[in-house]
Amino acid sequence: MSHDTTAAAPRVDYQTHPSQYHHWKLSFEGPVATLAADFDENAGLRPGYKLKLNSYDLGVDIELNDAINRIRFEHPEVRTVVVTSAREKVFCSGANIFMLGVSSHAWKVNFCKFTNETRNGLEDSSAHSGLKFLAAVNGACAGGGYELALACDEIILVDDRSSAVSLPEVPLLGVLPGTGGLTRVTDKRRVRHDLADIFCTTTEGVRGQKAKDWRLVDDIAKPAQFAAKVQERALQLAAQSDRPAGARGVTLPPVERVIEADALRYPFVTVEIDRAKRTATFTVKGPQGAQPGDVAGIEAAGSAWYPLQMARELEDAILSMRTNELDIGTWLIKTAGDSAALLATDAVLEANADHWLVRETLGLLRRTFSRLDVSSRSLFALIEPGSCFAGPLLELALACDRSYHLALPDDEAAAPRLTVTASNFGRYPMVTGQSRLGRRFYDEAAPLAAVRAAIGQPLDADAAYALGLVTSNPDDIDWADETRIAIEERVAMSPDALTGMEANLRFNGPENMFTRVFGRLTAWQNWIFQRPNAVGEKGALKVYGKGDKAAFDWNRV
Repeated sequence: MSHDTTAAAPRVDYQTHPSQYHHWKLSFEGPVATLAADFDENAGLRPGYKLKLNSYDLGVDIELNDAINRIRFEHPEVRTVVVTSAREKVFCSGANIFMLGVSSHAWKVNFCKFTNETRNGLEDSSAHSGLKFLAAVNGACAGGGYELALACDEIILVDDRSSAVSLPEVPLLGVLPGTGGLTRVTDKRRVRHDLADIFCTTTEGVRGQKAKDWRLVDDIAKPAQFAAKVQERALQLAAQSDRPAGARGVTLPPVERVIEADALRYPFVTVEIDRAKRTATFTVKGPQGAQPGDVAGIEAAGSAWYPLQMARELEDAILSMRTNELDIGTWLIKTAGDSAALLATDAVLEANADHWLVRETLGLLRRTFSRLDVSSRSLFALIEPGSCFAGPLLELALACDRSYHLALPDDEAAAPRLTVTASNFGRYPMVTGQSRLGRRFYDEAAPLAAVRAAIGQPLDADAAYALGLVTSNPDDIDWADETRIAIEERVAMSPDALTGMEANLRFNGPENMFTRVFGRLTAWQNWIFQRPNAVGEKGALKVYGKGDKAAFDWNRV
């Protein structure tokens, strides 16, 4: 259920269902699912633009994210997803330019971040879950459309003398491809840099054999052979997968929630907003009641299995807060519940990690925790009596910029404790591929060995502090003042400076394609998106489609 009592601009809702889709047609045939783009030009998420030529906005990607999750969980027999178009001569023309032109900077950034996470998720499922993606490019494929194709394992382009792939943002709009296009062209497809330079400064793109020769696509096919080649390659990719042909999927019902003016309430997640203090308190609850101990019990529980339900709720809360509550810049992370029950669930996850449903649940947890890492919010963990920061939920504290652990030297029974498990050493890696413990200690052997020796031990504030697992361990006399002052100081600082600082400090480990995509989005695209050459009165993005010529400031900055 969903009750929206806010009177402001319509909230962005990240929950949907195939019966409500405006933009994607999802079909299944044995081990192959087909996602066909057929975007309704009159169903944009906001007024002021039409989604012509299969151009997309945030609403299109919300549906895409939902469809991929349904394939993951509801259709374990699917091994290959073919991403194509239901339109003649057009695959996808990318992000809707008029939508970008009328959107605020914050909206553009959140849009790019979510589309990046969705495309990164395709590669994550390919790497970890055996779900392969094949882009069947059956028409013009530009900008964000090509970026979607780039996120797939392979690209087949129809060779019809007109269909081309292109990244025309630089010459056409004065901005950059915002969903990893430049990075994937070089890091993933290894297009030679001089050819990439030509490709990224040419509006008409590259087609046919040249696209294959330049490594922009994997294969081409004449129109008469295109469908057969796509089907043949989809089945070949499916043969490489270990997703189970005979398993029964798990239906994903709507996430149960109540939306209030200053709160989001789910069974296992609560977000309470203090607008005066510009903070939001996230409380994630541990499992309640009897929990499955084997795969039969997990399959019987389905979407109500605690790790899966909690992950879906937390993901929805993070996405909702990121998009709908821009002024709430500090998130306080708490947990509540029985650590023993959580540790038992952690053990079941570890023991059955190779089972398809457990594997997909671990993937959802991994991607959800990563959404927290890349959220441009200050994150403080508060470890208080009744907390259950253990195993998977300890990742929440490890993701935070700081953690405060209450010490109760005169009340051992009530003293909050955290518990490290083996899962914290790599089961839920960041986008860098590094565990949050590895990031915390720069993968140095001695501190990691000391933490490993404490696996399974409930650690009070002093013990956790001694191991370097928390930032501060104030006692009950100092707790209220220390945490209050720290939060008030944080809230008073420049959000722009904090966003840059936090990203720099959070991602101190090894670089990879995902971190470069996010880093370049933050540093380069954000800067370019605010320059007059792009968004000024005569900027390329503003005058596009009006018949006017862009007026550039020729200073190189």
